[in-house]
Amino acid sequence: MPRRRPTQERSKRKFDALLQASRELLVEVGFESFTCEEVAARAEVPIGTLYQFFANKYVIVCELNRQDLVAVSQELADFHGEIPSLDWLRHMNQFVDHLANLWMTDPSRREVWLAMQSTPSTRATGAIHEKEFAEVVSQMLRPLTPRTPRARRTMMAEVLVHVVYSMLNFSVQDDQSNTEAVSELKRLMVAYLMVAEKESRTASQR
Repeated sequence: MPRRRPTQERSKRKFDALLQASRELLVEVGFESFTCEEVAARAEVPIGTLYQFFANKYVIVCELNRQDLVAVSQELADFHGEIPSLDWLRHMNQFVDHLANLWMTDPSRREVWLAMQSTPSTRATGAIHEKEFAEVVSQMLRPLTPRTPRARRTMMAEVLVHVVYSMLNFSVQDDQSNTEAVSELKRLMVAYLMVAEKESRTASQR
């Protein structure tokens, strides 16, 4: 995590500028060639200021990853009220389409995800972020699977988060058809959730 988070408006602007410059640099050169010095230069911020916030480039990408997951969690807030309506499948498909569009229009998301796989430390941090996001997903699944034990629902949420993120990043590979990959993701999710819903409903009738 960052060494400190800005509280004053001027510091917030510098913090945000550093993160935006980091996204742009990741897309252009990849994580291996990514340097804190270049980030600071692009953001027009002294390198000393960067190090006041971030110890190294690994901390920067972890913060970017956290931001991406927080943003998606906020998107889920609107979707949450649609479950367990009879039309939840349509709403889920719309949400997946929305996520897929985010990945298509913002290439930095995939670059951040790839950077998070670079070291054991970043992977561990990424796993923590995913678990936090999975808690949100687990709450979303609760009305759909009311009789499912909490521990299993948590595991289901973690599986969904991992599969969705892996498939979204797969969908934007250079040699991959985005439309076909997203369609397969929807099939996976629908089949998984329909089985989970049926099992929960059957359990309530015993």
